[in-house]
Amino acid sequence: MKLSTRTRYGVRALLELAGSYGKGPLQIKVIAHRQDISVKYLEQLIAILKSAGLVKSIRGSKGGYVLAKTPNQI
Repeated sequence: MKLSTRTRYGVRALLELAGSYGKGPLQIKVIAHRQDISVKYLEQLIAILKSAGLVKSIRGSKGGYVLAKTPNQI
């Protein structure tokens, strides 16, 4: 099965968030750096994941993104 780049990057971002589940939010720039994904492109992907109810944002200086559900539920 061949997956699109968008799908692969989205899954990689979800795996990164799942790996830090329960440890606090991750900023987009951290995920982008760890996964070698453009910050601009990752912002678009996170918006899609957020509208799908898989990711939620945390505001503030220590904010970022976390999974909206437990990793097992996703």
